[in-house]
Formats: sequence, C-alpha cells, structure tokens
Amino acid sequence: MKQTDITAWGKALQAKLMAALDAAWAIFEGSNDPEELRRAGERMRFCGQLAVLARKVALMTPTPRVQPALAGPEPAPRGIDRLKSGRARL
Repeated sequence: MKQTDITAWGKALQAKLMAALDAAWAIFEGSNDPEELRRAGERMRFCGQLAVLARKVALMTPTPRVQPALAGPEPAPRGIDRLKSGRARL
C-alpha cells in the first residue's frame, strides 16, 4: 500500500464528490420520475456524509511544523553591565 499525501487525497476526493453532485443535480433538473429523484437525493445525501467524514480525517492530520528561525548574533555587552558586575576599571 502506498502512502498518499492528505491534501492530495482530499483534493481528489473533493473533485469526485463535486462530479457526483453535478450528475445528481442534472438528474433533478431533467427528470420527473419520482424513483430517479429519490435515488439522486440519496446520492446527494451520501456525498454530503462522505464529505463530512473526509473533513474529519483531514482535521486529524497534524499540520507540518515550521523550522524555528536561527538565533541572531549575541548583542555586544553594554558598559553598564560591566559596572554592575564589579569588574570594571574606573
């Protein structure tokens, strides 16, 4: 079994669901048969349920971590810090 990226999987599933919804909507627009309309309604309901489950799966995957920025150069010591430490020459 090959590993697929969750974003690619989600986009592919979304495209399939949209195609199925478009096909069901075309049945609604072009048919008066109650049996066909019932089946198209069931398909649309199933697509909605599948979209909810796919969204839950997508939300379970962790977001990629951003590499922390490297620390900048250390600031130069201040004269007051030398005086406070007791090692400064007066």
